[in-house]
Amino acid sequence: MKQYFSLQQLIFIIALWPIASIVITFLNNDFSANPVEEIIRHFGKWTLIFICLTLSITPLRRLTKTNIWLPLRKMLGLFTFVYACIHLFSYIGLDHHFDWKLILQNTIKHKYIWVGVIAWTLLIPLAITSTQKMKIILKDNWIKLHRLIYVIAVLGVLHYLWLVKKDITQPVIYGLIIGILFLLRIRFKKN
Repeated sequence: MKQYFSLQQLIFIIALWPIASIVITFLNNDFSANPVEEIIRHFGKWTLIFICLTLSITPLRRLTKTNIWLPLRKMLGLFTFVYACIHLFSYIGLDHHFDWKLILQNTIKHKYIWVGVIAWTLLIPLAITSTQKMKIILKDNWIKLHRLIYVIAVLGVLHYLWLVKKDITQPVIYGLIIGILFLLRIRFKKN
């Protein structure tokens, strides 16, 4: 039987779903009363989902004792960055129409925005250094730099937790998932 897609190609196609679902929502005119907020939150949640997926690669590789998952880590990490950028630029462009004075006022006023901007800023060096060439150039420093994903994951959950005011169920769920993924990494390092 001929294989039509590699695992990486299949995951790439599936990883485009957050964009496709927003396009479908737009084409069906199915947005809520506040479509801009819906888009911002949609891509914020997908950023957290992709952080979780990226963090799951090492435990998954160790559990299955196979390296087929490793090529997915870079791709999932880059999708994390793409969706974080869409999330941020939707806030800046769609919600605030590039009104930098208003954006600065809101950033000073709301700590969840500060945390989100810090998390996004920390993603930039990870995206820039995601190539094999950068891995060779940075050597051991590459691994140290890419450990920022743990800080970014915590900041992402904190950003979401401080954003919602009453129902903290979803941010807590993301926090628990990330916590479990952290524990799995520690457990496997001891073995």
